[in-house]
Amino acid sequence: MNKQKIVIIGAGIVGACMAYHLAKRNQDVTVIERHSAAAREVTEKSFAWIHTTHRVAPEYWHLYDAAVEEYHTLQQELTELKIHWHGALTWDIPPLREQHNSQKLNREQLEALEPNLKEYPDEAMFVSKEGAVDPIAVTELLLSKAQEYGAKIQFDTNVTQLKQEGSRLVGVHTSKGFVESDVVVLAAGTGTPELCNPLGCHVPVTSSPSILIRMKTANKLIHTLISNAQFEARQLTDYTLLAAEDYIDESDENGPQAVGKRAYDTLRRSLKHGNQLELESIKVGWRPMPEDGYPIVGFHDHMNGLYLTLMHSAITLAPLIANLAASEIIDGKSSNELDPCRLSRF
Repeated sequence: MNKQKIVIIGAGIVGACMAYHLAKRNQDVTVIERHSAAAREVTEKSFAWIHTTHRVAPEYWHLYDAAVEEYHTLQQELTELKIHWHGALTWDIPPLREQHNSQKLNREQLEALEPNLKEYPDEAMFVSKEGAVDPIAVTELLLSKAQEYGAKIQFDTNVTQLKQEGSRLVGVHTSKGFVESDVVVLAAGTGTPELCNPLGCHVPVTSSPSILIRMKTANKLIHTLISNAQFEARQLTDYTLLAAEDYIDESDENGPQAVGKRAYDTLRRSLKHGNQLELESIKVGWRPMPEDGYPIVGFHDHMNGLYLTLMHSAITLAPLIANLAASEIIDGKSSNELDPCRLSRF
């Protein structure tokens, strides 16, 4: 097997998954992260729902269908990996993609499943195979395992420039010196255009903000993951509740703090014993959103040695896409499964 020098820029969930799959297959992997720890950008602020029923174009269905299976495979490999396979309940929102494993529950079934709600709809959809993770814990575990396979991780290190010779990348300049590479994997999220633009490589990605609200609770109030017109919430642990909200703007009325406080108040009203909730934090995550909303993955057509890994729904898709991407990088063969994700579609 060809042992390549692979530099991964970014130690969020995508970079960690790439590092794990590449190091496991005997590649010379170096991860470069500007923060002092992993998962400190958007990964840390992710609701971390393994969400397979997104409304997506049919050409991407196969990725979502395979995402859960990939997580189960990962869980078999890494027994320390904790995934909450409690399923997801949705109601009062536009129908999601139909799944053969979704079931309609009536009010009596909902009361048995979620006994701490004050009000119940007449019916809701339940997808039993969906789950959720602690995004920081998963990222740290994957990086730790990558290190066991020989990967090197440089924290507190800024990438200042990608170095090219002709139409090939040969390494990266960092705040701690030059790192040579055969392949640079960009898992830098919203920082990708800043690194690519000087090379004349346009990557159509923008920042899509979302709000994560973290609350303390004396005991477990939610058993599944609940998404409806009023709130989207789940337990991270028995003593921590998470809620997700859409970002509106930076005004006093609709800024993140105001939106987060309203979500907190809604949950206090909607749950039995909701008055025990304590607001812990309200944070904004800047998700990298490709122009059409779908992943951008693969070697750049005009810059040899540059591999892009950009995706929304990174928690859901990163383990699967990283596995496929690692095979492309190591074996030098294109993966048909990733064909809809190529930059060339723009």
